[in-house]
Amino acid sequence: MQAIESGEQSRIVLDSAGIQRAVRRIAHEIVERNRGSDGLGLVGIRSRGDFLARRLQREIASLEGVEVPFGAMDITLYRDDIHRGADHPVVQATEILWEVDDRLVLLVDDVLFTGRTVRAALDSLMDFGRPRAIQLAVLVDRGHRELPVRADYVGKNLPTSRSDMVRVRLEESDGVDEVSIVSQQAGTPEKAPQDRAARASAQRG
Repeated sequence: MQAIESGEQSRIVLDSAGIQRAVRRIAHEIVERNRGSDGLGLVGIRSRGDFLARRLQREIASLEGVEVPFGAMDITLYRDDIHRGADHPVVQATEILWEVDDRLVLLVDDVLFTGRTVRAALDSLMDFGRPRAIQLAVLVDRGHRELPVRADYVGKNLPTSRSDMVRVRLEESDGVDEVSIVSQQAGTPEKAPQDRAARASAQRG
């Protein structure tokens, strides 16, 4: 959990029940749009996209009676803005233990921001094979796209200022389910460039 810095204020926009409803609704939309779950595979983008993908896997299983394949990927080294983040980025494991070729792959992430995370995920996925199609599901779409990326399934569209930070906390990693917006209060001095870079890196996009 990140502490709220002086001059910042936090507002919860999704609580535990709201996140649960959003995930359940996305699962219903996935099944309806694709006329079932045949040929579907879920790939969660670390970190937190993988936890959301697991939840979608359970919801789809309750609807369809089958467990669709699950995978998780780390896209850190595929990002085109990695040089703006930490000097020694933490790289987690990518685990996709099923054939990607000719499968409908659903990428899952927590927040869609600039689109650069999704672009990196697409590059990484192509190293595993050639999917029949790729769809994207996100818990929150906060806008401010820098690349032509659009989610197929969105839990909540959240208007934000570009300087805001959208913080997603999940039970699996943070001990609580909530989405909040952390905003800088008016009159607070502008942060140093290295602080802005750290905030941008934390939100990924």
